Amino acid sequence: MKTQTKVLPNTLIESLETQKITNRAWMITGLLIIFQMVNFADKAVLGLVAEPAMRELGMSGSQFGFIGSSFFFLFAISSIVVGLLAAKIQTRWIILTMGIAWAVLQFPMLMGGGVTLLLVTRIILGAAEGPATPITLQHIHGWYEPKERGLPSSLVAIGSTLGPIIAAPILAAIIAHPDYGWRWAFGFLGFVGLGWSFLWFLVAREGPYSHIKAKQQLSQPKPLVHPNTSYINNKSIADFSDQLKIVPLFKVFFSPMFISAFLSGAGCFWAMGFLTTWSPRYLSAVVDTSPQMIGMISTFPWIFGALTLLVAGYLSKILMKKGCSVHQSLGCIFGLLILLSGCFFLLLPHTTGIVAVCVLTLAAGLAMTFPLAPITLAYSICSKQRAAVMATVTALASLGGMISPTMVGMFMESAGYIQPMKGMLPDAAMLSKLVMGMNLSFSYIGVYLLIVGLLAMIFLNPDKTAKKLQQNLPGSSET
Repeated sequence: MKTQTKVLPNTLIESLETQKITNRAWMITGLLIIFQMVNFADKAVLGLVAEPAMRELGMSGSQFGFIGSSFFFLFAISSIVVGLLAAKIQTRWIILTMGIAWAVLQFPMLMGGGVTLLLVTRIILGAAEGPATPITLQHIHGWYEPKERGLPSSLVAIGSTLGPIIAAPILAAIIAHPDYGWRWAFGFLGFVGLGWSFLWFLVAREGPYSHIKAKQQLSQPKPLVHPNTSYINNKSIADFSDQLKIVPLFKVFFSPMFISAFLSGAGCFWAMGFLTTWSPRYLSAVVDTSPQMIGMISTFPWIFGALTLLVAGYLSKILMKKGCSVHQSLGCIFGLLILLSGCFFLLLPHTTGIVAVCVLTLAAGLAMTFPLAPITLAYSICSKQRAAVMATVTALASLGGMISPTMVGMFMESAGYIQPMKGMLPDAAMLSKLVMGMNLSFSYIGVYLLIVGLLAMIFLNPDKTAKKLQQNLPGSSET
């Protein structure tokens, strides 16, 4: 009589036919999508309040750009520290702590804070949001078997792009409302964050594939790889990623795979820093329309980014099922998207009006696919080290987001742009200088993305890297 190992169903179709575990997996996925939406809405709010906040608080372009950059001052440090802690602490509690912190940090500006308080809260908020992407990916990987992780991971990552899409029109309406104004944009996000945190506290659990499980989950069986198979001789590491042993992290960090992910990720964060700080100002300079319409137009790159992530995640799922390697299914796709982003950024300075809006949508939207990089890296590392590796690459990549707002502000001022006095609007000549400065920054980032996109296509290869790392372990049976 044949015995079958019970494998937890984790595909979308199977989830409709199963009971508690899979239903909870998709519920957790949904909550984490919303979590990432709140995360990126918190980032995007600064760009949406740029004009009224700069006028009321008397800030220049470089000063406001510095505050935009300040979000990333502690972003990297907190990402790495929390990533290391995630090896011993259940990620559901880390996520809850982040959710509460994000909410509370919105209220000081609602209560009338000035420039100094805005700077301080953005720095602390950056520290609180730094670990968000690696920790959510670590948590979601605990709910799905390896070959099924690409799609739910991409769905959670899409939350990053849905945040500004959904929040921007709402926040723009709040900012324009005579009874509310720009400070209530922060307050609205604070109340949303508190509501989400309460719901997460009620339903969150660790998944059956997590390296840290609650007691009631210890008895859940884990699907096993056939003992006669070997990741050394297998084309893809996907079937074996949960069987990998702990390796020295410095070997991972100095691998071509990790370095290519970091460099390409920095370009993605540059685009993200621009979108969350300067995009509304750029759009208002190239198209003549209302603040509410600018709020809606500013969501276009995020919408396109969400669709791109969805297609990339679904395509990776199909390719893996057909036997393609993780390098082919994720690494090459990510690198190609970044390369295309660079092409459109190079084209952007040569466009105006609606065409410029469309090109910016394509350029920045393609750069919103950074989550594919840590998702790809995760396949090369054992489960206990994934959060640390994903957090570190996110932390290093965030340097691009730190540089972007200040860099753009400096280029604007070098082109002759001067922020008008309180109560005044910039004239056509000044807007032309603003666009000129921004266009110069687009040329630089375009060249950079072309180079790092090509490097990612070549070197973002967890199949090769994982096998090399495992072969060199002392006492490995695969050497």
